[in-house]
Amino acid sequence: MGHWWTRNIIEPGKLPLLLALTSFVLTFVITRIVVRLIRAGKGPFGNVKAGGLHIHHVVPGVVLTVIGGFGAVGSDRHGFGSAVFAVVFGMGAGLVLDEFALILHLDDVYWSEEGRKSVEVVVVTAALVGLMLSGFLPFGVNDLTENELHDRAGLVLSIGLNFVIALLALSKGKARMAIFGVIVPLVALVGAIRLARPASPWARRFYRRRPRARAGARLRAYHHDRRWAGPRRRFQDLIGGRPDPKPARSLPERS
Repeated sequence: MGHWWTRNIIEPGKLPLLLALTSFVLTFVITRIVVRLIRAGKGPFGNVKAGGLHIHHVVPGVVLTVIGGFGAVGSDRHGFGSAVFAVVFGMGAGLVLDEFALILHLDDVYWSEEGRKSVEVVVVTAALVGLMLSGFLPFGVNDLTENELHDRAGLVLSIGLNFVIALLALSKGKARMAIFGVIVPLVALVGAIRLARPASPWARRFYRRRPRARAGARLRAYHHDRRWAGPRRRFQDLIGGRPDPKPARSLPERS
């Protein structure tokens, strides 16, 4: 175990990345536990206010992210300082991304349906960092041999090709596959080959005069969403808590 730790974590300089990922996940989990207790009116916790202003935890998150980011850039990745700043950065990123939906919508949508985006972004971020920690590098660079890495033209060609494939998957409305495809190119390749989602830029551009392709895209999207929407929502509710139900619209009174 000690030999594996030294060879795969210490020597490649991945300890700061591991510490950042660990502190990121722990900060998100602890934050969600605290806010769910506040929501339920349990425990000693409460919302932080200054002069009547509600201070969202994205504010200290931004401060910690800035301190940790600049500190990590200015530190040796094998030194003690880089480990400390990695933990600070992970804590800040956890606080910031926990309120990603608030930043995106510029509104307090934490317990609304839009707030689910925060949970999704946190899960995707943790998964991507975990892949990088496991040895995957962006745009398939980890698949190149030493000779290919020294060949500058081949390296640029490989990165460019994988980038185009990820961009193609994104244009087909496969955002998650495009993001993961940056780390694992095969994922983006699958998204690039399959039919585009009905509302994607690709479908609007290339399926206008292809009714069969449009119908196939709508049918595939319907079955996919029907199959995965329920499990995805239950998983998000388990991690982040169930959103508040939308208030029912009252019908206008008849005169």
